Amino acid sequence: MLKTRVLRVLTRNTSTTFYEVHDEPAGLEYDLIKAYADQLNVKVEIIIKPSIPELLVALNNGEGDIIAGGITRTEERETIYSFGPDYQSVQQQVVCNKNNDQIKEPKDLAGIKLAVIEGSSYEETLNSWKQKFPTLEWIPSRFLSTEQLLENVAIGKLDCTLSDSNIFAINRRYYPNLQIAFSASEEQQLAWILPPDADSLATNLELWFEKEETSGLLASIKERYYGHVEFYDFVDLQAFNRRIKQRLPKYRALFEKAAKKHDLPWTLLAAQAYQESHWNAKAKSPTGVRGLMMLTLNTAKSVGVKSRLDPEQSIMGGAKYLSRMMKRLPEDITDENRLYFALAAYNVGMGHLKDARLLAPSVGKNPDEWTELKEVLPLLSEKVFYEKLKRGYAQGKEPVDYVTRIRNYEDVLKNSLKDDSPVISQVK
Repeated sequence: MLKTRVLRVLTRNTSTTFYEVHDEPAGLEYDLIKAYADQLNVKVEIIIKPSIPELLVALNNGEGDIIAGGITRTEERETIYSFGPDYQSVQQQVVCNKNNDQIKEPKDLAGIKLAVIEGSSYEETLNSWKQKFPTLEWIPSRFLSTEQLLENVAIGKLDCTLSDSNIFAINRRYYPNLQIAFSASEEQQLAWILPPDADSLATNLELWFEKEETSGLLASIKERYYGHVEFYDFVDLQAFNRRIKQRLPKYRALFEKAAKKHDLPWTLLAAQAYQESHWNAKAKSPTGVRGLMMLTLNTAKSVGVKSRLDPEQSIMGGAKYLSRMMKRLPEDITDENRLYFALAAYNVGMGHLKDARLLAPSVGKNPDEWTELKEVLPLLSEKVFYEKLKRGYAQGKEPVDYVTRIRNYEDVLKNSLKDDSPVISQVK
């Protein structure tokens, strides 16, 4: 099936395919291809190409065994290439700066500054529109990714671009002044591309995707990368981006200090504090919780906080309490699941979290996976379930929203801290 014990994977360096976090590989495409390689008992060799045309050329030249690059299955491509099973549904969208709110349909794109990835399914769409609207023109971008084109739209270097819905869902939180002008396609499918002579690999891949455990794995990977992006509030994200510059610098060193002491990501701790208080050290809720981490009196006492309004005490106390929640969880809960469970317990209490985990198997859910437990927690507010549980009723949807918002804030925060910004000079 493979000539060597290495699976050579052609991909792109983007937010939805492959990238590195603290020198560790990440990305939906990477996680999925790594899982597939593990079942083949082979190593993965990642080969980065800057554009879709170059990925296809590399495959034709025998440089790789498979393309896992977030590429859409289209009729035109299927006449040339062999596709594996579909694994994600997306839709093409025309995305514009909010100042260009007059763009409602394809004919409105004529005469504006429009750019899309060269050789992409977006170009196929534009070529089909051009037959009806001959004045439609665009810049085919070989060097900029969709993510970079979206930033160019956000800062006014471009009027519009085309993006798949999954890419836009991630990036609209970074650039709140982007908006969907209209949908450019029906639902389309992403799939890996194989060489035409890879019949045995194609058969094995088909069988692997049909397995029930692969379905659960794919759901878990999608949750990791997309589970938090559904939350979107234009006004809130505008305010958050402002406060990253205006308020965070005052407390950043304290977040880093507390996170280091309790072995937590400082960006997550900062995101949690923003969810709690919007980084307002004097915040107070109607129920009496106070400070940056909005600690109750009892919680503050339990972690040694004497003044909840003291930023350092509050942050250190919140970090200590979150760390305590993590240590109380069973060892079977691993990786980011452990962090999400601890955040949920911080919000709703460990007792209610335990109730949800006990309830999970009876409704066909895995008590150790956040992607499944977040469907169980809302059941704690339904009488048919909570009256049988030890701790009784709870607003179970609240901790789910709590974790989702913190994950979203952390993602936006980490993106804002990146030193490397997209090259915009290449769009002229």
